[in-house]
Amino acid sequence: MWRKRNVSDKTSERFVKDAERSRERTMNRAIKLLAAKPRSVAELRERLLEKLWTNEEIVDAVVEKLKEYKYLDDEQFARDTAISKLRQKPQGKRRLQLAMSQKKLDRETVENAIASAYEKHPESELIDTAIEKRIRIKGKPETREEEKKFFDHLMRLGFGYGLIKEKLDEIKRQSI
Repeated sequence: MWRKRNVSDKTSERFVKDAERSRERTMNRAIKLLAAKPRSVAELRERLLEKLWTNEEIVDAVVEKLKEYKYLDDEQFARDTAISKLRQKPQGKRRLQLAMSQKKLDRETVENAIASAYEKHPESELIDTAIEKRIRIKGKPETREEEKKFFDHLMRLGFGYGLIKEKLDEIKRQSI
């Protein structure tokens, strides 16, 4: 016997198909976003929720699946990002903390990643690299004004006052 489907059956069937399609599209988008660049869980969630065809439930399921596959790991992401930033440009803890705070990671994860990065690349070595580069480009500071600019440059790189003062005093002693 031929059974007539009512409207609610068609609607629920279409909703299930739409949910499956939405899940698939969300997963594909997540993989594309992660292929473009590594992201924290919060960054990825935010980017996935930008689209109208998905919702929080679908995004949460996709994020959990990506965690299972080890494509998402905030601790590893934070460590890799901190080390990468130090390799790209020598910088002090303050500047690195500022850069890492924009990655939408929790404070403890950021602090552990920064500590780990500075174990591998001590701040005193990084400031030496920054000083060498600045001297190569601008020469040794001769006047009080040049010294102030040099100091300000190192401060903008995020190095601490005490460390900068110590290193600049060493440069003065060497040039005497």
